[in-house]
Amino acid sequence: MYHAVAHAPAPAAHGLSVAPGAFAEQMEVLDEQGFTPVTTAQLGAAWRGGPALPPKPVLITFDDGYEGVHGHALPVLAKHGFTATVFVTTGWLRGPYDTGGALDTMLDWPQVRDLAAAGLEIGAHSHTHPQLDQLPEDDLWRELLRPREIVEAELGTRPASLAFPYGYSDRAVRSTVRGAGYAQSLAVGNTLARRPQGPYALRRLTVSRSTTAQEFAAIVEGRLIFRTFARDRTLTKGYAVVRRTRQVRRKAARHRV
Repeated sequence: MYHAVAHAPAPAAHGLSVAPGAFAEQMEVLDEQGFTPVTTAQLGAAWRGGPALPPKPVLITFDDGYEGVHGHALPVLAKHGFTATVFVTTGWLRGPYDTGGALDTMLDWPQVRDLAAAGLEIGAHSHTHPQLDQLPEDDLWRELLRPREIVEAELGTRPASLAFPYGYSDRAVRSTVRGAGYAQSLAVGNTLARRPQGPYALRRLTVSRSTTAQEFAAIVEGRLIFRTFARDRTLTKGYAVVRRTRQVRRKAARHRV
């Protein structure tokens, strides 16, 4: 799971960014180790009995839709013949649907069309990047349906895949994602994607500014994952308790009105 690919990202995007040189090195690792990138839609189709995955499949994803995906990542992907999935926050992209709130310079729609023409899958990442598991039902539906409408208007096809903003979801969110027409959705989890997770809670490994070449080579092979992400998992579990408490309080407040 990538976010921004940039030499000098905005402070708010820095921690989850990678330098263009580091990204190029990481793609070299995948190539040298014999991995074959697939899209999220290909993974979902294969697990539903469609065309089989290659022997060493890997899913390369980009969340939010930062401009560096076009300027820095796309040429590297093309060099290796790699595909990827770009999950765009439609209300953050530059253009007619921009609602503000983006952390850094984002893609515009001509660039998104370039990515799609190059064979990358364009998925959804909500419209305004909220915590989906904290939203009232009507707002949740809007956050899921609006990206499908916009991407279809711009590209001619509706996105089949969605990544949860911040990685957060619950059973109700996942059920609504399915009802909104998405075939699969991705969380974070910082572990390998496995079939028992189901198509609506697939896990990913975070690649960030601090990820070294040695760590990257290890985690893509499924090694040292627990040690590498131990702190992240502890923080995630703690914040999950906070979010559930907030959710219960909001529901109780709505019932009192």
